[in-house]
Amino acid sequence: MTRDEILKIVEEQNINFFRMQFCDINGFMKNVAIPRSQLEKALDGQIMFDGSSIDGFARIQESDMYLKPDYDTFVVLPWRNKDGIAAARLICDVHLPDGTPFAGCPRVNLKKSLAKAKEMGFTMNVGTEAEFFLFNLDECGNATTHTQDTAGYFSLDPDDEGTNCRREIIETLEAMGYEIEASHHEVAEGQHEVNFKFADALTCADNTVTFKWVVKAVARKYNLHATFMPKPVFGINGSGMHTNQSLFKLDGSNAFADDSGELGLSETAYQYIAGIIKNARGFAAVTNPLINSYKRLVPGYEAPVYVAWSASNRSALVRIPASRGVGTRVEVRCPDPTCNPYLAFAMMLNSGLDGVANKLTPPNSVDINIFAMTPAEKDAAGIASMPASLNEAMDELKKNPIARETLGEHIFEKYCATKEAEWDSYRISVTDWELDSYLDIY
Repeated sequence: MTRDEILKIVEEQNINFFRMQFCDINGFMKNVAIPRSQLEKALDGQIMFDGSSIDGFARIQESDMYLKPDYDTFVVLPWRNKDGIAAARLICDVHLPDGTPFAGCPRVNLKKSLAKAKEMGFTMNVGTEAEFFLFNLDECGNATTHTQDTAGYFSLDPDDEGTNCRREIIETLEAMGYEIEASHHEVAEGQHEVNFKFADALTCADNTVTFKWVVKAVARKYNLHATFMPKPVFGINGSGMHTNQSLFKLDGSNAFADDSGELGLSETAYQYIAGIIKNARGFAAVTNPLINSYKRLVPGYEAPVYVAWSASNRSALVRIPASRGVGTRVEVRCPDPTCNPYLAFAMMLNSGLDGVANKLTPPNSVDINIFAMTPAEKDAAGIASMPASLNEAMDELKKNPIARETLGEHIFEKYCATKEAEWDSYRISVTDWELDSYLDIY
């Protein structure tokens, strides 16, 4: 997409409003809305905003920042056409007044990691599978955790009341240029999944934040609340974001594929797996960033609690899907959809590259149900567990040298401060569980 092509589309489709979008360090999409009269200024990267108003960005005395749009992210918003007047969006990198990229911008941060991979001779492709729940709104329009949906995994109509909503989500995404591969009802009542085609890591991160925005926007049209919260309801499956990833060589061939290798995997693939296994506990605070994330990462609900890998075993943290050749990939199953995909992809990429650079060898694959193993059997097999809380995950993040290197000083410090404050707030809160368990007894 070029500047002239964007201006031509704007004229042809009568686009009068534009959302200049970017992400904060917690993965929340932000935007500055501008009218058509300011578009050329915006395309030149001259839209300024107050960075001190964004959590984790800048101090008040250094607040001026600029939005530099990525022309390739220009897309018309299908649900924002009113009386023939359309709206569009552009995803932006955040820059400082001197023109340099802002170190606290997650998108800039991912680009830095991708540049490191390119120096090693690789590009990264990613495909995400973000699960979500559709819940009813109450009479005041507030979110609940109630649903009349009684469907289960892969259920058909008419049990799945979210079908019409999910269909419009898909139609909207396709109108925005997504290639949708599949959609279905997930295991829990009210839970859904839409899978779209993999892309290079930066595009996939852009697509993932856009996907969450579209899902929430369309759900509201159906008087539903869409949530990507990892564990909104006790006793049922939570929502994950399995992240399929592969390295490609600069000649376009899949660096993970080797027809002559065991399991059809190359030495690079094994080294990448080893890096993921080595650093998994250290990147959990980024891939699973909430207090609530660790209510999902518990045994019994198909969530990947154990740090192991397998070519077939879905109880392992890392799985190798059956596809081979160009489709050879590593599926990391712990992330959940509340993570900031720019930071999560960067952490997983650099963890895998740690294995490649240091020629690490992964532990033996675990091809039996880890959930059924005893603690002694897991210890004998050298299978560690993922952190059991955000507090434990933050301790592991701070011990992992890859984390500070990957996130950079600015994001690392701001991220740690945010998550430590979140944990401290949770730690001192009095919960309903405590009142239910103790109030009448003591």
